[in-house]
Amino acid sequence: MKDSFSRFHPLVSFGYFTAVLLFSMFVMNPVFLLIAIVNAVWYSAYLNGAKSLRFALLYVLPLAVMLIVINPLFNHEGVTILTYLPNGNPLTLESIVYGVMAGLLMAVVVMWFSCFNKVMTADKFMYLFSKAIPHLSLMLSMSLRFVPRFKEQFAEVRKAQQCIGRDISSGSIIRRIKNAVRIFGIMISRALEGSVETADSMRSRGYGTTKRTCFTKYTFEKRDGVILTLTAAFSGYVIFSCVMGYADFRCFPTVSISPVTAWSLTVYVCYFALCSMPMIINLREDRKWKYLRSKI
Repeated sequence: MKDSFSRFHPLVSFGYFTAVLLFSMFVMNPVFLLIAIVNAVWYSAYLNGAKSLRFALLYVLPLAVMLIVINPLFNHEGVTILTYLPNGNPLTLESIVYGVMAGLLMAVVVMWFSCFNKVMTADKFMYLFSKAIPHLSLMLSMSLRFVPRFKEQFAEVRKAQQCIGRDISSGSIIRRIKNAVRIFGIMISRALEGSVETADSMRSRGYGTTKRTCFTKYTFEKRDGVILTLTAAFSGYVIFSCVMGYADFRCFPTVSISPVTAWSLTVYVCYFALCSMPMIINLREDRKWKYLRSKI
């Protein structure tokens, strides 16, 4: 993987994504959300290329727009009435703003999780939590592995069914439904068979009979300590500033945001530095690599 940030210690990656995900979910501030969505999309595009942008445009963006449109239809709080809907309910500016914020929040969380799934692989998760919560860590790692494996098997079964004229994209609607049900049944059978084989394999290898050990290939280095310290420092400063009210924002009953001061600007700068940390590391390593190649 070309991503330099993913080569840091798993504790660094897990601590970083925990911080940015918690801020994205619980700090509803427009500046914070804009900073987060820009950096999340940037980092996701760096990790996954055009596939990430296609995912954002085809799935994340429509879902965010749907939240933006639906919220004012059901949420009528706020004092700034713009017009009245055909059913007589008011359409308020505050409900529209809240819908935009909710759509951005959802998009930010989804994009950060796409980066998390790419960087925090199953072996890293097992390395961090196999001793503290062995059964839960095993279940989570297997769950994370199940989704991409299920997609690969689904594509394989679909191609096989397509070769014998049972594709879900051709024929009448009834025929498509029958083909889809047949493919779904095949996938369920393969999943159940795989679970039985996994259980037999784990039992034959003595899983659960003794204390669990793990193959450790990660060493906590000085650079890991630096990045972890920076993550903790930026996060602590942002949390303290939010508690002090320098990043307050409310939608109801009126739209209000904390005034822009020197302190609030430093909060936004720190949060930008936190969110852009992986890309700063990657750009620095890319520049260093290009410089070394030019010396050859």
